[in-house]
Parts: sequence; structure tokens; C-alpha cells
Amino acid sequence: MSTALHATKPLKIGRHLVDPAVVLAPMAGITNVAFRQLCREFGSPTSLYVCEMITARAIVERDSKTMQMITFGEDERPRSMQLYGVDPKSMAEATRIIVGEDRADHIDMNFGCPVPKVTRKGGGAALPYKRQLFRQIVRAAVRAAEPAGVPVTVKFRIGIDDDHLTYLDAGRIAEDEGAQAVALHARTAAQRYSGQADWSAIARLKEAVTSVPVLGNGDIFSARDALDMVAKTGCDGVVVGRGCLGRPWLFGELQAAFRGEPIPEGPRLGQVASILRRHGALLADFLGEDKGLRDLRKHMAWYLKGFPVGAELRRSLAMVSTLAELDDLVGRLDPTLEFPDNADEPRGRQGSPGKVVLPEGWLDDPEDATVPVGADELHSGG
Repeated sequence: MSTALHATKPLKIGRHLVDPAVVLAPMAGITNVAFRQLCREFGSPTSLYVCEMITARAIVERDSKTMQMITFGEDERPRSMQLYGVDPKSMAEATRIIVGEDRADHIDMNFGCPVPKVTRKGGGAALPYKRQLFRQIVRAAVRAAEPAGVPVTVKFRIGIDDDHLTYLDAGRIAEDEGAQAVALHARTAAQRYSGQADWSAIARLKEAVTSVPVLGNGDIFSARDALDMVAKTGCDGVVVGRGCLGRPWLFGELQAAFRGEPIPEGPRLGQVASILRRHGALLADFLGEDKGLRDLRKHMAWYLKGFPVGAELRRSLAMVSTLAELDDLVGRLDPTLEFPDNADEPRGRQGSPGKVVLPEGWLDDPEDATVPVGADELHSGG
């Protein structure tokens, strides 16, 4: 077992004490109520576990799929919702609905998505380039949430590409407009999820934003990575995305590390099988058995990463359709196999860097506050 160097401080976001200072990043198709509950069972109930991205416009229109996506567990507190929007008016209206109907205890704003269908309409990681529009959107959410005492936080990337860096301005603007914390995914939109995150940018943001917590995101695949990020950047907490895919127990390891306790060793395959079965049961409860087990399929390769499991059994698990079938298949796994040494390697999507698709003339005037056309029509979940 390895030991943390020192305990880290809890995080204060509005009225919420986040202890340890760990946040589950919202991931499309992943961070539904079932996965969040699984992560909370291993980690601290007072960390933040953020639901999938929700589109402000879809809340205003009460889209049925979106309203199901904002389901939270009965004991899930604080309830963290990530909101996406490009129009200050719809952002304000959606926030008023959320806080007025007591649907969330914390709102995080998404300005980090690098997906072309989002950036081509001026949303996601493209939007902070438009400083005045960015300011108006953050202000709209903060003011709408303020009467209910619901804190708003803001997540963004380093910039569009190496020639158009936006993160320092975005951090200062968010701080000025009343955001209770900012989080930086230390990559540009052009990088997407490829290459290495530039943690030095997190350190620079921490120097620029002084009155609210600064969280770091990017390339945290182990508890040791999280400790290294805090030590090297001075950030106040970490946001974990791809590193917990197929590894919800990472939140237990992070809790131990941040409290200065020995970091538990990774589970044997028998324990992984039990966790996988628990995940399937939670998804079946949330989505129904058929849909829930189909949703579980994409997690199989992540859970089994690095374990010597035969190709035929892997294929069968990736096509599982019932809980009874899942019970049979996980029963065939060798429970004595130790956690693999290479399991801390990157997981999830990586892809290649590429040119960011933007609306025509998007880079002409960073002070232009015109609302992008059509970007609010995107579906929740990314």
C-alpha cells in the first residue's frame, strides 16, 4: 500500500462543505443516478457527483428525456447538476425552474465541451472567447440561483487552441460575476482528449483567481495523480472524469489519499465482479432491466481492463441483456486474479487533436455578445 503525503483541506462551495475536495465530472451516457450512487458508495457522500450535462433550453421546454435525466437518489445530497446554455435568457429561466422547484443544490456551468456539434454553433469550449456573452450567461445563472442560496460553479478549458487561450479571462469573469468555484480541464478544445493535460495552466489560473476555489481536471487516473496535481498546481480540489470509468472505487482511494490515510490496493477480479453486478442492478432499477443492462455493456471493457479474461467471455459480457445472464457470466470470472499493474493507464476516449469547428466569423470580435443561432437546441447529455 502507498501512503498519501499529507491530508488536503475540504472545499467550501457556497453553503456546501465538499470533503474530500473531489468532484465526479459529468460525462454523457455515464453519470446517471446509478453510476453516481455507485461512486458515492465507495467515496464520501459529501464529495460532489455531477449528473450528465443538461441543456437549459430542454429544462425550459420540460423535455421528457431531460426531466428523467435530472433524477437524483433519495439520499443524494448535495444534488449537483451541470447546465449547458448559450443564451442568458434561457439560462436564467432554466435556473429559476431548477431552484424554484428544488431540483438541485448546486449548478455547474459547462463551457468545456469540445465536440464539433457543440463548438460549430458557438457553444461549449468555443463560448468563453466571446467574453461579454460569457459574462452575461454566468451572471444570469448566478443571479437566478442566488435567492435560493444555490451556488453556481463554472467549468472551462484552456481555450479554443494554442492561439486562442481563454481560461484566465474566463476565470476572472466567473469570479467577478459571483461563481463560487471554477474548474479547468487543462486542455484546449483542439486537443479534445488527446495528448497530455497542461497542469501548469491550472497553477496559473490559481494565481489569477484568488477569492474562490480553483479545481483541476485532466489526466487523473489514480489517487497518486490527484495528489500530484494538488502538489504541483496548488489547486483546491480535483475533478475526475475518465479515470473512474470501470473504477467507481477510485473515489474510495481518493478519499483515503486526501485524508492522509493509506491508499487501498485495487480489488481482485472477484470484487470487481461484485461491483459490476451492483452497477447492473442499479441501472436496472433506474432504466428497467432491458435498457439498464444494455447501458451496462459499454462499461464492460473498462471494468475488465488489464485483467486476463478470455475473448469469448468478454464478448458475452459486452452483449449481456438480463441480470440472470449477468450473474452467470460474472460467475465465470476468476475471483482470485489480482488487480493489474497497468490499470492506472488512460481509459475512455482519447482520439486525436483536430481543428475546432466554429461558426463563421466567430473569432472576429471577442466582445460581440450576440447569442449563437441554434446552439440552444442541443439535446441534454451532450
